[in-house]
Amino acid sequence: MRSAAASRCGCDQAGRLKKLPLVHFEVLGGIREAETIASGRGIRVYSLKGFALIRLPNGRVLDAELHWYEAHGIGKRMLKIKRYL
Repeated sequence: MRSAAASRCGCDQAGRLKKLPLVHFEVLGGIREAETIASGRGIRVYSLKGFALIRLPNGRVLDAELHWYEAHGIGKRMLKIKRYL
């Protein structure tokens, strides 16, 4: 039987990550504790993570860890929910 932690992180029974469906959401307020987790060479592209209060399409409001990419002069791209807190 899957553990509750495996269900929350999007893992299958063997602990492998599975592809999660695309979820539309709205960030309420700002992203807090933003930090760079990786950076590219050459064309300054950064992978970042942070935490925010979000609203899902069904109206639920949850705290979540978000990951996104940011490029110099372009801004945030591909904002995605990594896990619910």
